[in-house]
Amino acid sequence: MKYLPDIYKKNIFDVNYKKLKDKGIKCLIFDLDNTLTKIDSLEVDKKTLKLITNLKKDFIVLIVSNSPKKRVKIFLNKLNIDGYSFSLKPSIRTLKKIKEKYNLSSKSIAIIGDQFITDMGYGYKGKITKIFVDPIAIKDLKITNVNRFFENKIMSRYNKLNKFKKGKYYE
Repeated sequence: MKYLPDIYKKNIFDVNYKKLKDKGIKCLIFDLDNTLTKIDSLEVDKKTLKLITNLKKDFIVLIVSNSPKKRVKIFLNKLNIDGYSFSLKPSIRTLKKIKEKYNLSSKSIAIIGDQFITDMGYGYKGKITKIFVDPIAIKDLKITNVNRFFENKIMSRYNKLNKFKKGKYYE
């Protein structure tokens, strides 16, 4: 059950961040594409900007993305946060850097993302809280379409085991 999310919400705005803080989460790692913004956008919408700005009061907020540095840097600058590009998730090499840089334990970190294989796999390997959200848009990068194929197989298996059903949100 390595890809099974601990929490499943429709989007980043439905996550109960107060509950995460009360649970001892100190760092929120966001995926970028189809979690914070559409894959073909270079803008941060006002609602997302407001959310991230508010979250920075209580959490270390980071972006960890498999996207290139040029793309990720735009969002790091606009959101005024730190992050990592071309992170090769589900590899946890960036997670090791984050833990060291911010002196964090695995139990104090959560990842929020829209992909089972990369984001939930990263959370599983790093033993951090895994929060799955539905993708913002249908359009994906070509490489992501390959991941989605396998993700659908995993979701189907979890559904048969009554562990996960797309659209049935939980905390």
